[in-house]
Amino acid sequence: MTSKFYTTTALIIGILILLNLLASQYHARLDLTEDRQYTLSEATKNVLRNLEEPVTVKAYFSKELPPNIAKTRDDFQNLLVEYANRSDDQVLFEFINPNENESIEQEALQHGIQPVLLDIREKDQITNQKAFLGATIELGDKKEVIPFVNPGAAMEFALTTAIKKISITVKPTIGFITGHGEASIAEMNEVNNALNVLYQTTEVRLTDTTDIPDDIKTLALIRPTDSIPPAHLEKIDKFLARGGRLLIAFNRVHGDLRSFYGYPLNTGIETWLQQKGAEVVDNFVVDAQCGSFSMPQQFGAFMIQTQVSFPYVPIISTFSNHPATQGLDGLMLEFASEIRPNGRDSTVKFTPLAFSSDLSAAQPAPQYFDVNKKWEESDFTRQKITVAASLERIGGENDSRMMIIADGDFPVNGMGQQARKLQGDNINLVVNGIDWLTDDTGLIELRTKGAAFRPIQKLDDTVKTILKYVNFLLPVVLVVVYGVVRAQNNRSIRRKRMNERYIASAKVKPENQFEHEQVQ
Repeated sequence: MTSKFYTTTALIIGILILLNLLASQYHARLDLTEDRQYTLSEATKNVLRNLEEPVTVKAYFSKELPPNIAKTRDDFQNLLVEYANRSDDQVLFEFINPNENESIEQEALQHGIQPVLLDIREKDQITNQKAFLGATIELGDKKEVIPFVNPGAAMEFALTTAIKKISITVKPTIGFITGHGEASIAEMNEVNNALNVLYQTTEVRLTDTTDIPDDIKTLALIRPTDSIPPAHLEKIDKFLARGGRLLIAFNRVHGDLRSFYGYPLNTGIETWLQQKGAEVVDNFVVDAQCGSFSMPQQFGAFMIQTQVSFPYVPIISTFSNHPATQGLDGLMLEFASEIRPNGRDSTVKFTPLAFSSDLSAAQPAPQYFDVNKKWEESDFTRQKITVAASLERIGGENDSRMMIIADGDFPVNGMGQQARKLQGDNINLVVNGIDWLTDDTGLIELRTKGAAFRPIQKLDDTVKTILKYVNFLLPVVLVVVYGVVRAQNNRSIRRKRMNERYIASAKVKPENQFEHEQVQ
């Protein structure tokens, strides 16, 4: 029995070692993460499959890093091994330690890789360690830099987009319409940086005497504030008729937080869209799942800024299954409006893309904003109001596509001191939309892989009360149940022992009686 046990154990250990060696040799991994962080996306596989020249990756990583940081180095190395295998060794890489000497460190700095300072705890003391965690990607005379390698899914996105950026020869041109108070490319710096990976961007100023250039396949109209003349809309019509694609993000209403007053906006685009098959209503979508704004409040002699929840800034986390919204988790809109199909043209396909939550409503413009209002669940009488949609013309010589978002401010981060950091999915929605319109959906899956926004589900007061008492009473109930079960178990053991002693004594007694009778 012992010999069989040792043989079986040795056999299991041997199989595990063999599987480990095979997995290391062929770089096979079992990925159990929710978003498949350690599985290469189809976009990455396509990029690697289409490489015609070798790509060289120089990874500037310090050695002797803390375990949590060293894992990033190991993950990046494993990723590069997999890239090399998938590309038939068209991806070449080497790891360089910039901390070895001054010349290598200067080389890393000249490439644009900046060190980070890590706090290292040793013998109850905290010391600073300079560490490099970056890489350069080169193909011929083209070079891209990853100044800092983020762990997780962002690692694959950064590496794949860098390789694709230097491997493509001709980038499509995306035109941003100007001339009617639209947001400039400079005001959308974050969106522009994301687009520049695969596209060239340029501003297209519409006038009575200028036309849309023939080399532009996709146009974007972002936040017009002035009226758009019918002659300019006719130019857009001609652009669509030749197979052009159009992304529109505009404000049907405007909210002013200084006067706490909102009113409808008319630029002509809303009337033009009705003829195309979509109605953008002049109302304000309010949502229990919302953002907040800073509001000054007087406390005694002091003025303090407090954060106030503002349902007029909905956080959108419900999306349809569509390439333009694939992988999105949550984006923040400002004074969004409702979009409806008008059904005038049966050849136009209307597809809702993004929706408000199950606790939402729509308020007509004009509207005064009561920032002191205590919003109740009963105030939100509607659910899943459409705030983004696509229009596709079915049939005809050239297919036309449009994507509409009923908020023109969500992709604008501003300039200078007025610049702000955008929600990540605000950028992703625009770039995904451009990808879908331009028929280049390769990186949509990868761009939104590992998205981190997880809105907290709102619970009603009854559920909160139940959870509170369950959280308080459950441990007590478990302790009581455990005590009762243990007491019954101990009682059962005692009874069993008493029965065993009784049976034993019963067997001994007859023998003693027999001996006593013999003596008599």
